Amino acid sequence: MAKVILFDLDGTLLPMDTEAFVKNYLKELAPRVAHIIDPNEFIQALLAGTDAMLKNLDATKTNEQVFEETFLSITKLAREDIWPTLDDFYEKVFPTFSHLCQPTNTAREILEEALSQGYRLAVATNPVFPKAAIYHRLTWARIDDIPFELVTVYEESIYTKPHKEYYQYICDKLNVHPQDCIMVGNDKQEDLSASQIGMKTFLVEGCVIDRGEPKYPIDDQGTLEQLLEKLKNNQGLFSKVAMK
Repeated sequence: MAKVILFDLDGTLLPMDTEAFVKNYLKELAPRVAHIIDPNEFIQALLAGTDAMLKNLDATKTNEQVFEETFLSITKLAREDIWPTLDDFYEKVFPTFSHLCQPTNTAREILEEALSQGYRLAVATNPVFPKAAIYHRLTWARIDDIPFELVTVYEESIYTKPHKEYYQYICDKLNVHPQDCIMVGNDKQEDLSASQIGMKTFLVEGCVIDRGEPKYPIDDQGTLEQLLEKLKNNQGLFSKVAMK
């Protein structure tokens, strides 16, 4: 069976300053719901809903369900009061944020090389955004036509990074063992936590996020360009010996 490479998206396949991106996202979104709810109250409820997703370990609820329950209970709104406005934002406004990213052709080259070598591919982005927002970012990265076997989005996923349950969920969906997977990402806590269940990890340099603790093992690291060369030359984690 071909081995699996899981790729983070923001800061990995799509280089960006994630903190700056989120600040712009909130700045643009809040005023657009002002006719429904006070923007400050909206932001507080949005962050509370996101926090609930990040903490949730209930396997019976998708991340969307967890967010919705928390958000609506705080705002006292009905779903139909605000969801159409949010959907419209993701369809029409969110795509204009592409200028905050620095897409690179190297990402596509990596994915095409991996496919040519028989690797199975998945996008293991933290599923706290709707599918529309995640697929817009795949488009910005110019990789939306790559045949990923799984893209984790909040409507369909359970659990979030850095929980080990998130990575086990992906393995279960793909019917693979953690030992058959390599997690490639730029976040030392969220992405490298995949090592907790036995996945190998590759830290992508350039947009590294490091909160200090906890610390997880790094099996290999380098820039996207170095990752591509290692993949082409079957070096490091991508050597045929390493993956046996």
